[in-house]
Amino acid sequence: MSKILIIYTGGTVGMIFDEKTKALRPIGFNEIRNNLPELYRMGIDFYVYTFNPPIDSSDMHPEIWVELASIIEDRYDRYDGFVILHGSDTMAFTASALSFMLENLSKPVILTGSQLPIGKIRTDAKENIITAMEIAATRQNGHVMVPEVCIYFDFSLFRGNRSKKYNAEKFEAFYSMNYPPLAEAGIDIKYKRESVLPHPHQPLKVHKHLDDNVTVLKVFPGITRKCVEATLSVPGLKGVILETFGNGNANTQPWFIESLKKVIDKGAIVIDITQCDGGSVELGKYETSQYLKEIGVISGHDMTFEAAITKLMFVLGQELSQEDTKRLIEQPLRGELTPITD
Repeated sequence: MSKILIIYTGGTVGMIFDEKTKALRPIGFNEIRNNLPELYRMGIDFYVYTFNPPIDSSDMHPEIWVELASIIEDRYDRYDGFVILHGSDTMAFTASALSFMLENLSKPVILTGSQLPIGKIRTDAKENIITAMEIAATRQNGHVMVPEVCIYFDFSLFRGNRSKKYNAEKFEAFYSMNYPPLAEAGIDIKYKRESVLPHPHQPLKVHKHLDDNVTVLKVFPGITRKCVEATLSVPGLKGVILETFGNGNANTQPWFIESLKKVIDKGAIVIDITQCDGGSVELGKYETSQYLKEIGVISGHDMTFEAAITKLMFVLGQELSQEDTKRLIEQPLRGELTPITD
């Protein structure tokens, strides 16, 4: 019998409608358990760690990611897998961050939640939790099926750092544009083993230092010099996610390039990712991105925004040289990007 730890952080999955306030309020895991008697029929030995009070996913931040990583680290040898119940709005950020923090992960860490509270008749919470539990507990020839941080939602299992929430209303809230699902649940759960990361040969190493001295500059037609300079003049800035058009193209006006060059010359890392959900940055493919490449902007390849921002915090937290920092950003660490090969 597999032994699974459920980590309940909060989110819509653990909400109930309050008749007095006419708004959704968080509930404890006992109320979730009462709405999910199927848990006791699964043949899984499960235990629960509850955040008290539960956290709305909009309030997620790096300190909580460190807490989650520490909970897993402290209990790693006692459980065969982990299921994290989490609000969907920032689930892809947490999944991405944990993927980098949990190096040499050999057990499943599955994040799931729901679009409707578990007390609602049409809730999607029951299927999401039950299947996430089954995936976390499943083994073949003594090995877990997915030694990764993943998101399970609406019959699909995605690599956590390849996932993005794209819909606030459909049960199918997540997709992974640049990487195939790791499993699909129907009558049976069909695993795509060729897409899953290999089992590590080294022991788990947990990284707990994240550097949040980062910002985001999203370009748009008509962006002003005042706006760009204000964004890049944050005191102590160490990293910038530059969200560009198409394959990595941006404004070529001299003042724009000079603003970026100044922050790079001061030691900041600037990562170019595309605003498109699918596709990859190819610096230098067009003249409009050649200027960025020349001043030292580095490619984020096909990373999601969620993966790029959390990876930047993670790598900056290693306190490496600028050269080594850039090297780690541009290479896949946990399957989060696909390098472009010549």
